Amino acid sequence: MSAKSVEPVVESGREIFIPLNKLKKSPKNARKTPHSEAAIEAYAASIAAKGILQNLVVEPELDAEGAATGFYFVTIGEGRRLAQLLRVKRKEIKKTEPIRCIIDTANDAFEISLDENVTRENMHPADQFEAFKKLAEERGLGAEEIRRPVRRDAACGAAAPSLGRAIAQADANLSQRRSDARPVDGLCHHRGSRPAGSSL
Repeated sequence: MSAKSVEPVVESGREIFIPLNKLKKSPKNARKTPHSEAAIEAYAASIAAKGILQNLVVEPELDAEGAATGFYFVTIGEGRRLAQLLRVKRKEIKKTEPIRCIIDTANDAFEISLDENVTRENMHPADQFEAFKKLAEERGLGAEEIRRPVRRDAACGAAAPSLGRAIAQADANLSQRRSDARPVDGLCHHRGSRPAGSSL
């Protein structure tokens, strides 16, 4: 067995630091639509200010004979990888910047990529508003300093205190409307309406 051959050990959870230029986009990534430039810019700004808060998940790249190539496929965290490459382009970091990663060969790469992208819930807009407002009022931060993807909402948080309550109320109204419309016998109709052909 060559020195670069990978032992047939299934693992999940081991943390290692891998040079940025040894990380590749995984062909098993469930997300096929490219990240937007705005999203990558936001990731880059966040990482520059706070570092990478969530580890990338990777698996070793193997050649046709099952030997390690020295590169790793990014199963989870492609947006963060692209953000770091943008920072390299801007000469903020080196291409060999060590990236903290978790090795996972125990789980199917495509499945955990899909799981990571689907089974998560975005922060409620009203909660975002209140958080931005708190940063603005208690720490004196402006929208640019907050460095969040939704900078428009950050600016609103600092400028319009009543907007958060309006967002929450609008969402509550929408939720009520959705609950009023419920499926009956395979059809979706509003409460109080009657299926065709029914009698009082």
